[in-house]
Amino acid sequence: MILRPCALLFLLPFLGDGSRPESATANLSLLLLNPKGSEWKKEAALRETIKRIKHWNSLSFGDNITALYGINQFSHLFPEEFKAIYLQSRPSKVPRYVPQVTLQGTDSPLPAKFDWRDKNVVTEVRYQGECGACWAFSVVSGIESAYAIKRNVLEELSVQQVIDCSYNNYGCSGGSIISALSWLNQTRVRLVRDSKYLFKAHTELCHYFRRSDFGISITDYVAYDLSSQEDEMMKMLIKWGPLAVIVDALSWQDYLGGIIQHHCSSGEPNHAVVITGFDRTGSIPYWIVRNSWGRTWGINGYAHVKMGSNICGIADSVSAVFV
Repeated sequence: MILRPCALLFLLPFLGDGSRPESATANLSLLLLNPKGSEWKKEAALRETIKRIKHWNSLSFGDNITALYGINQFSHLFPEEFKAIYLQSRPSKVPRYVPQVTLQGTDSPLPAKFDWRDKNVVTEVRYQGECGACWAFSVVSGIESAYAIKRNVLEELSVQQVIDCSYNNYGCSGGSIISALSWLNQTRVRLVRDSKYLFKAHTELCHYFRRSDFGISITDYVAYDLSSQEDEMMKMLIKWGPLAVIVDALSWQDYLGGIIQHHCSSGEPNHAVVITGFDRTGSIPYWIVRNSWGRTWGINGYAHVKMGSNICGIADSVSAVFV
């Protein structure tokens, strides 16, 4: 059975105002222009995707602020393919958080809404391609923001340098936020600008640079399990900057927008992202989460995840970095 464009458009879920997300329709053409040799496989995956989307959206029926799921740039992949390519973050044990003196002064009052993007200290969303290095993207994003907060200069740093040189990880075949931060902290490696060490979407040999070249190194980092202390996460975010976290993102394959509340399906952490802010002004408070799947995914590259219930394990492993 050939799925025609009109049929696919009909199956796209609508937003509350009746419009379709631009990213969904923009990426639809990518699904229809595939090499004939793999056409049957992509069509089979797309049929499975449509069934899955109907199931996800049925769980949110009548709630127009719950997450919306539909056709996007990943719809031609089976879930196991999607996981093998894009969900390659490996969890690490981190200690339970104990309230610290260093966070005093952030107790009251916490704002109803906060987003580091408003302060121009967050770089543009990037696309990791078919490289399982979400762990490197999240770490580098955190360092970029920490440096911008401290120095008031926003630099786009090299993710490829972390992929190639973090010897305790596996490059585009996966890795751990904690392992990468430990490597950076121990070696004091200075991350150069992205323009000097471009992203290749595959693992290469590590390149070395002169001490005279521009680079940013970290001075320390913290990592905690805050699974029942998301209020403390808000304080950390405000005081220390964007937070690198690991989530269960299997169902994010089909995400278009809205607030993710119910649909974390695999029960295990598999993807590294960055929290840049939160919004508690509506009936459902949510974290603002930066992803590394490009700006056509989700809400211009971001997701909104409900606060307070450790949705998708978002508070199980929380890291902040210092420069």
